[in-house]
Amino acid sequence: MLPLRDNIPSSRFPAATLGIIVLNGLVFMRELKLGPHLEQMLLDFAIVPARYTRPDVAQFFSAPEQIFAFFSSMFLHGGWIHLLGNMWTLWIFGDNVEDRLGRARFIALYLASGVAAALLHIFFNAGSLVPTIGASGAIAGVMGAYFRFYPFAKVETLVPPFFFGPTFVLPAVLFLGWWFLLQFFNGAISLATGREGFSGVAWWAHVGGFLFGFVICLFAGRTPSRRL
Repeated sequence: MLPLRDNIPSSRFPAATLGIIVLNGLVFMRELKLGPHLEQMLLDFAIVPARYTRPDVAQFFSAPEQIFAFFSSMFLHGGWIHLLGNMWTLWIFGDNVEDRLGRARFIALYLASGVAAALLHIFFNAGSLVPTIGASGAIAGVMGAYFRFYPFAKVETLVPPFFFGPTFVLPAVLFLGWWFLLQFFNGAISLATGREGFSGVAWWAHVGGFLFGFVICLFAGRTPSRRL
């Protein structure tokens, strides 16, 4: 399902959301210029579960390098579709969550959700040497926060195979709830079949990010509009 827009207008310019989108775009431009050196960049800055679970691999990385990868991996993408899909989803849901939390807390939520997503991915894929990149875990945290704050918002959606219309208007609780169930179901299949990350998707990272964003926002109050 592809979200097109929601019906909740933001009360101020979503500077933090836009800043994250621009930063992701700039990093991707850098990726495009690396050519044959891109593979080494992925090994250095992506989440590779074996770096954290296998001593024979971990010995080649310092503690700061291990920590930094949790954050750098959020800003790397595997192609234009990967980047644009993630950034569009962030734009749809991020402005309202930023509105609710304020800019500083929104950025903290985004980064913390990305870390939580990576940790759950490592847990379910311990020993894997496959690099994992992308903002989807962090964005899943934003989606979880939106699910918490705006369950009855309306989300205009394209539903496969109707990519050229018609569109469907769904309540956010249905759109996001179904999205989460798909991630969980596919993650369970990957465990049952032993096909880690089949379809090239880190399902458990999505589950971890969404759950973190939802649960942490159960304790979040509204930030007054005059504050950042």
